[in-house]
Amino acid sequence: MEAKRIQKIGGICAILEAFIYIAAFIVYGGILVYPEVNSGAIEELNFLSNNYIILSVLNFVSYVLFGILLAVLVLAIHQRLKNDAPNFSRLASIFGIIWVGLVIASGMITNIGLTSILEIGATDPEQAMQIWNSVSIVSEGLGGGNEIVGGIWVLFISIIALKGRLFSTALHTLGIFVGVAGILTVYPLTIFTEIFGITQIIWFLWIGIVMIRKPMILKH
Repeated sequence: MEAKRIQKIGGICAILEAFIYIAAFIVYGGILVYPEVNSGAIEELNFLSNNYIILSVLNFVSYVLFGILLAVLVLAIHQRLKNDAPNFSRLASIFGIIWVGLVIASGMITNIGLTSILEIGATDPEQAMQIWNSVSIVSEGLGGGNEIVGGIWVLFISIIALKGRLFSTALHTLGIFVGVAGILTVYPLTIFTEIFGITQIIWFLWIGIVMIRKPMILKH
């Protein structure tokens, strides 16, 4: 019963992560109107100040909450795969946990940086935006600008599941595609990040539904 419960909880977490992705795409891409490039430090600072609450909440949900849910999913998938490939599953889980840490750290750094630069901006807007640019670089490097670690995790668990025929062939194939797209984000091309994000929404929803509908009983 405990194994089935973990699988169902992991499935729910996967679906919630898909909805977090969707919400982030909608808010970042459709609701928030960012200042034009080279609009000036004061205008950029005003944008951050006027949207402080929504940006803070969105960063928390998109990174910190996402990372917490991801930790549960990593555990659930490891338990599902470990009987078929114990060592490879452990290796995959290591990358999954590293991804959890990077994502949470990225969100925490961004929110702390946002609060700090607004305080500094009250007296020195130019310096505040220079600091914000540095915060953004660190945050993007950890978990926003590339998805290599997440891509490796999805790729590894998809290969394990394919060998053990634990999911459908279509889901295995999608997972491998998502994983490769994530690894390709090492190149500074926005298209790879967009492909990874969009296809991972589908992957999260799909694997979440499978885990809820078909919770497995662990073999002993």
